[in-house]
Formats: sequence, structure tokens, C-alpha cells
Amino acid sequence: MKKISYRPVYNRKKKLNAQGTALLQVEAYLKQKKVYFSTQIYLRPEQWDKRKKQIIKHPNAEALNYMLSEFIIILEQKEIELWKNGFEITLERLKEEMSTSEGMSFQQYVYDSIMASPSKPSTRKNKLTTLALLNQYRPSLSFRSLTSSFIHNFESFLYEKGHKTNTVTKHMKHLRSFINSAIDRGYISQQNYPFQRYKTKRVKGKTTHLLPEEVQKLEKLALTGKTCSLSHTLDAFLFCSYTGLRYSDFINITEKNIVFIQEKPWLILTTIKTGTDIKLPLTLLFNGKPWKILQKHKGHWNSFFKLKTNSTVNKELIRIGKLANIEKHFSFHSSRHTCATLLVYHGVNITTVQKLLGHRNVATTQIYSEIMESTVVNDLKRCAKEKQTNIHLEENFQTKEQ
Repeated sequence: MKKISYRPVYNRKKKLNAQGTALLQVEAYLKQKKVYFSTQIYLRPEQWDKRKKQIIKHPNAEALNYMLSEFIIILEQKEIELWKNGFEITLERLKEEMSTSEGMSFQQYVYDSIMASPSKPSTRKNKLTTLALLNQYRPSLSFRSLTSSFIHNFESFLYEKGHKTNTVTKHMKHLRSFINSAIDRGYISQQNYPFQRYKTKRVKGKTTHLLPEEVQKLEKLALTGKTCSLSHTLDAFLFCSYTGLRYSDFINITEKNIVFIQEKPWLILTTIKTGTDIKLPLTLLFNGKPWKILQKHKGHWNSFFKLKTNSTVNKELIRIGKLANIEKHFSFHSSRHTCATLLVYHGVNITTVQKLLGHRNVATTQIYSEIMESTVVNDLKRCAKEKQTNIHLEENFQTKEQ
């Protein structure tokens, strides 16, 4: 391995500025190539000793010479860090390292990396949210300030802002990916990895789904008068309960996504969250219920797929739930959980459910199978018991009348 050689160079362009001074630079030489680094020190010609390579006849000559020596030491330290991390030593990499670590904040590096990434818009948006929180916590971060104590302090800051454990974990994972990227590019030493002793935390999420009887209540719900305005949200929720679509996928569908294959309607789309291609046979799912809803809105499919904001829709679902006498609180995303759980309940193979929902990993789909084995079974038993109780009450009432 060849080492870079360094030497100070004064007035390389042989030209003085309007103040009669010229820039002092440090030349880095390797394999017959040169690059130059600015020291930000400007001198008059008589203030530079060309033979001794030092500053003279300057009121701050001693301090400036010390700064010059320190600057060359920093360059050598960067070179050594690159070597320790297993990178090939090149002048281009050294220059990139210096321009990033000395002239750019960590946040600027992260922003440039996010915007240059080929990630999906939703992923980019999520990472920019983490970046915004970093800016709130500390507006300008140097690479050197990314220590283990900073990691723990930033985590505490997120909790203080009221974020839940899983949200905090998401942001910490983003931060870790930003730092890993900086390490890969040689901007942070592997020896100074701040996440070395940090462990991410996660709380198992609670999924809300509707039981078959509760779905039937929604299907039978008649919205009239003032409640008629809720019918669009109700139909959209039921459609997604039969198809398992996310809110983000539903609002991005157009009539072009409805394709007829052998005269049968299919919904074909690429999911927004994961970029997975899914194909849904609309006349086969739940005895064709999703297709019946589309037939109800025939000629207005594009407007049917345009909903209000997610939060507004969820508020309307609270009203709909009360009107249908459903006690549990459910949101639009509950329709996806409802679809998955009902498919498993009806005996659909877990890999088929995975394909219908567009899960990349079958382990994600398996969660619904576990729900089925516990919560749903218990709920269905409770419903059956309540039905049996009602039958006994009716029989007793009829006996008394006789």
C-alpha cells in the first residue's frame, strides 16, 4: 500500500487577489496524481517561507503554523481511518471524506442520500420524517457527535415527544441505516459505531378485525336521511374487507385497474407500501361481494375510489359503527385485518392469503392464523353461546305462555 504524501503550497495559481494575498493550500500526492485542500489561510508573498514551508512575518505566524500542522494531521487521520476500515486509499475518496465530514452536517448528508436513493416515495417520506425529528433535536450534527450517548439521548427525546415504542423503534432503525451508510462510505469509523450496544425495542401490535356477524351488521345497515352521506365510506370499507386493500392502495385505484380475463373481472394493481403486484378475482372473493359493490357504483368507479382523508374516514367509521350497534372501535385499516382473518376462518390456504394480501413474507400472514386460533375462535364461541341463550329464553317464554 502506498501512502499519500502531503506538503503545503502557497499561491499555486500565481495570482494575488484584490487584497494582495493568495491562498495557502495542502497538496496531497499519490500515484502521480495530486489534489489540493484549502486551509482558508491567505498570506502576502513576503509572509511565506518557500524553503522552510512555513509562515513568517505575520502577527499570528506561530498560531497559523500550528493550524497548518494540525490540518495536515487531520488529513493523515482520515487516510488512516479509511485504511483501517478496509477502503482502498485514493485521492478522490480522501477529498470526498474531507468535504463531507468537515464541510457538511450529518443531516445534509442524510438528506442527499435519501433524495438520491431509488426508494419508493412512501419510504422516502418516512425517512424524511426521521430527518425532521433529528433537526428538531439538534439542528446541525457533525459526524463526530454521533456517539452512543447521542443515540440514547435521541431515543429519550422521541419518547418525551409522546411517540409510542414501535414508532420510536422505526425512527431509530432509520437513524441506524443512515449511520451504516456513512460508515460504508468511510465518513465514520467502524470503531466508533454508536449503535454497538443499542438494542431496538418492539411491542407486538394489536390488530382489530370484525367478526362475520359484525360484517353482516354493516352489510344490512340502511343509511338514510342525514346518514346517507356515510354510504361512500361504508361501501369502501366493505369493499376493502372483501379484498384486503390498504387505504393507500384503494385511493390510488382507477377503472384501468379493473381488467376482464376470460370475461371475469379482476382487480390488478401494484401496492403502494411494498411495491408488490397483486391480482384479485372480484367474483370469487366472498361470493362476489366486492364485484357487487362495484356494480352498485358502475359508471362512477373513479369517483368511488377517491375517499376523504384517512383521519376523516376513520371518524365516519366511528359513526357507522354506532349506527350498526358494533361496540368495538375499528378504523379503515381494520378492513384489511378483517379480510385476512375471514379468509383464514373459511379455510383458505395461508400462502393463498399471502398472495391476495401482497405480503412479501408468509410470517406476516401467519399472524392472522394465530389470531384465528385464539381471539376469533373465542369470539365465535361467545357469539354462539349468546345465540343459544337467546333460543332458551324464547323457549321458556313460549312455555310460560302455554
